[in-house]
Amino acid sequence: MPVTDAVKLTCATCGQANRVPVARLADSPKCGACGEVLVDGKVAELDAATHDKVTRGDGLPLLVDYWAPWCGPCRMMAPEFAKAAKALAGQARLMKLNTEDHPQVSSRAGIRGIPALILYRNGRELARLAGARPAADITAFVRQHLPA
Repeated sequence: MPVTDAVKLTCATCGQANRVPVARLADSPKCGACGEVLVDGKVAELDAATHDKVTRGDGLPLLVDYWAPWCGPCRMMAPEFAKAAKALAGQARLMKLNTEDHPQVSSRAGIRGIPALILYRNGRELARLAGARPAADITAFVRQHLPA
C-alpha cells in the first residue's frame, strides 16, 4: 500500500504512533499498543506529552481546544465541541488541553485567551479560531481547511 493511503495517528491514551489506512478511518481503528479507539467521534483529553506528539506529526487534521475549568465560555462550548467531534468523525479528531494543568503548553502555543481552537495537520498549525462557538461554526471551520 502506498504511503499516501495511510495516516499516522497518535493514541491520546498511551501516546503510541499508529499507521492507519485511510480507507479504514470510518471503521473505528484501534491503537496497536493499548487497544483504545483512535477515531471515534469523541473528544479526547490531552496531557502535555501527548499534545506534543499529536500536534507534531498526525496526518489527520486535529483540532485542539485550549480551555480551563474556571472559564465559563469554555464550559459552555464543551457540548458544542463534542457535537462537532461527532460530526467530523473520520475527517478530523478533536481534543482538549486544560491550560490550567499545562500552562507551559499553552504558553508555547501562544494562547492569549480561552477558549482557543487551533487546527493542526502533519506537524503544522493550519488555522486558529478564538472564542466560544456553536458546533456548526466549529465544523465549518475544520471543513474549510480539509484537503479537497
